[in-house]
Amino acid sequence: MSGQLEEAKVAPAARTRRRVLTIGLGVAAAAALVAAGIVAVARATRDGTPPASTAHVVTAAVVRTDLATTTQVTGALGFAGAVTVVGAGTGSAFTWLPSPHTVIRRGRRLYEVDGRAVPLFFGRRPAWRTLALGVVPGRDIAQLEANLVRLGYADRSVVTIDRHFTWQTAAAVRRWQTAAGVTATGAVAPGDIAYAPGPVRVGHVAARLGTAPQPGQPILTATTTVRQVRAPLPVTLGYLVHRGDPVTVTLPDGTTTARGVITSVGRVATPGQSGDAGGGGGGQGAPGATPATVTLLVRLRDARAGRSVDAAPVTIDITSARARHVLAVPVSALVALAGGGYAVEVVDARGRRLVPVRTGLFADTRVQVDGAGLAPGTRVEVPAS
Repeated sequence: MSGQLEEAKVAPAARTRRRVLTIGLGVAAAAALVAAGIVAVARATRDGTPPASTAHVVTAAVVRTDLATTTQVTGALGFAGAVTVVGAGTGSAFTWLPSPHTVIRRGRRLYEVDGRAVPLFFGRRPAWRTLALGVVPGRDIAQLEANLVRLGYADRSVVTIDRHFTWQTAAAVRRWQTAAGVTATGAVAPGDIAYAPGPVRVGHVAARLGTAPQPGQPILTATTTVRQVRAPLPVTLGYLVHRGDPVTVTLPDGTTTARGVITSVGRVATPGQSGDAGGGGGGQGAPGATPATVTLLVRLRDARAGRSVDAAPVTIDITSARARHVLAVPVSALVALAGGGYAVEVVDARGRRLVPVRTGLFADTRVQVDGAGLAPGTRVEVPAS
């Protein structure tokens, strides 16, 4: 806005300059300040001509813009989803296990038993039976075929991704087994592959090197690689948010922001805590009381945002009100009229005059206004500092 300011002519010293109304977040806040005697009531003569002033003033242009007000909630940056990898086969010992924070992608080794790598394939169905020629059709076959195609061991024009294990499917399995350096049987046993919905980021490794794997044994826990913010949202703010709404997330450094989208708004509230340390029913009005909350989940649009940290507190800016393509002036340009309401002091070739305005949304340092003759570029008086 500073680039739009210019010096305005000032009347002789005998003129008395009005004091400027300062308004924070809305008309209600301004009214409270006036009632408290904090805001000086501005003046206007009967014919609407502003009295003289000795204050050093400048002008600012009326602009057409979008305004928005935000509500902030505090959350924690982390990763979405939770995956537990459970053993499905047997062997003598785990011979390799991943380190925490390692990212495992499709076809890569997830862990190793008896020197044989168990790769990660993508899918939501766990391996539970041996897949080979003659097996009963099922969705787990389609899941296997989709991975063989994506990894290049099968041609989509040859292998149909369906529920049937065919000779073409067996041939693709043998190609994969040969590339992996294991016996090419054309059959896949439950312990040969581990499934997860997508790439995983290893969290806690429960298994230990040298110990024998057992069916159903938790081997490791992981998350997806999608950055996510989880925040407790007071239920009183629930009306502001909906799945799919865009939000802005301020990252741990306190200055960098990232775009996000709300993916989930919880439907089960967690009770707040009473401010009464003794649990004697102080209620939400008691000192230190916290409101009931629901869980808010936000996905960051840029997977690289915040990648320097694994987990950290962040702030979510939720739009609570918005006005598009409206006229706006600096809040400090408002003049409180003696008879109620507000005006702005227009400065143009005809001189200086008060123009009554209707105020709308207050956002940061600007306020939405509507008044006779106001247009983008109209100059209005504001304090110099």
